[in-house]
Amino acid sequence: MKTPETKAKNRILELLKTGGPQESGELAELLGVSAMAVRQHLYAFQKRGWVDFEERSRPMGRPAKVWELTEQAEQFFPDRHNDLLLSFIDGIEKTLGKESLNKLLEHRAKEQIEEYSAQLNGQTKLRKKVDQLAKIRSKEGYMAEVQKSDSGGYLLIENHCPICRAAQTCSGLCESELEVFRKSLGEGVSVDRIEHILSGERRCVYHISDF
Repeated sequence: MKTPETKAKNRILELLKTGGPQESGELAELLGVSAMAVRQHLYAFQKRGWVDFEERSRPMGRPAKVWELTEQAEQFFPDRHNDLLLSFIDGIEKTLGKESLNKLLEHRAKEQIEEYSAQLNGQTKLRKKVDQLAKIRSKEGYMAEVQKSDSGGYLLIENHCPICRAAQTCSGLCESELEVFRKSLGEGVSVDRIEHILSGERRCVYHISDF
């Protein structure tokens, strides 16, 4: 059974994952606890190599410590059995060739489109479609959420990539996602990737809007 302290620790890691770099005071406000309590957890995490901070200057007073997750913290988030997936990709390419691997990726994308389209069926408003898509992706481990975009439309934000290591080896896994989203959401919908984990950013973000 998880104790309240364990739940607080897990929640801090989750907030840093989904919200990006934050100050201890910001985390404390979200958790409803004292900043001192949050700092104690953060310093304990830092000793284990899970988080680190950088100091950012303020107009007045001492610099602020802004905390963020390190690569070692990825162990706490689902990886969808990356090692097994990597082994399959490598094995298919070596034994059957690149063309067969591409055909497999095309088949996977087609199945995703069929599955997503079936679950989005019946939704007529774009916001409802994007919300449903975020739920589907979250079940698959992407920690997805939806926000309104300042430029119109919506942002589908994926805070975690459960197949990141495999995508680094096989870029086709990522390349097919735009097609999958566009065809699943239907005609008249524009989908553009504006942030990408494989480009060095902390999350993947898609801007989705009507034409």
